[in-house]
Amino acid sequence: MDILKRLREKAKVHKMTIVLPEHYDTRVPEAARIIQEEGIANAVVLTKDAINPADKESYIQEYFQLRQHKGIDLEKAKKLFEDPVYYAAMMVRHGKADGFVAGSSHKTADVARAAIHCIGMEEDMNFASSCFIMTVPNCPYAEEGTFIFADCGVIPEPNARQLACIALASAQLTDKVLGLVPRVAMLSYSTKGSAESKSTEKILEALQYLKEKAPSLLADGELQVDTAIVPEVANIKYPNGVLGGKANILVFPNLEAGNISYKLVERLAGARAIGPLFLGLRKPCSDLSRGCSVEDIVDCVAATAIRAH
Repeated sequence: MDILKRLREKAKVHKMTIVLPEHYDTRVPEAARIIQEEGIANAVVLTKDAINPADKESYIQEYFQLRQHKGIDLEKAKKLFEDPVYYAAMMVRHGKADGFVAGSSHKTADVARAAIHCIGMEEDMNFASSCFIMTVPNCPYAEEGTFIFADCGVIPEPNARQLACIALASAQLTDKVLGLVPRVAMLSYSTKGSAESKSTEKILEALQYLKEKAPSLLADGELQVDTAIVPEVANIKYPNGVLGGKANILVFPNLEAGNISYKLVERLAGARAIGPLFLGLRKPCSDLSRGCSVEDIVDCVAATAIRAH
């Protein structure tokens, strides 16, 4: 059984409620049908009839109270809630759903903004980032070609502390959702001092933060991607490394590198890209690429449901 089939089976054990607010996108109700038929989750497609007017008014008032210190007035709050993504996010905030998945018709920034403002941040992270579950067919690296790529969707230029937090949150997701032992590579154009720059210094600082936070976590950097994932190359370039060319979590130095890399792997290698899954929120939600397939939505809901439990 491949990793995505196992993902769906794992989600079935505890049938969580996941909201899909983009009812007008034809891919969404089709995905919801599959989710319901397979018993992956209780998928709530947020049609106009599914929105309770009293709840909506209550959510608007609460959002206004939460955000008025940022200059949001009541009229602005009402306008925002014309977008059902905000209603979905408030459902999760209030425990009327366990998570939400959107993005087939929204930009990542719009989904992230609704999630951050309505659900809020984990205290020990205090910023949002994201990761993708990447499954590469006929790939000999990592576990059956399964990787976590982070951050590919949110933070343009993460600082050292943020890189460490992204790595740790990705490791926790890898353990909980995929059931794999996390092995983290902090990626660079350099391997262990083969080049020196502010970028490589930042990665080394991030690795130090990460080791302080999670000393038992298998992690290393700075590493070129071939050193991180190809054992034969690792044996040549960095023979005593703790990862041995078997990394399954790739932490990119910035958003440009991460976003370009995941799209290249997806399109040129025929990989499946599940996510981006948001990290650092109090409750789980996930974004989608606007180019996603119905199967991508189904698998993203499965991953979100597992995280919710």
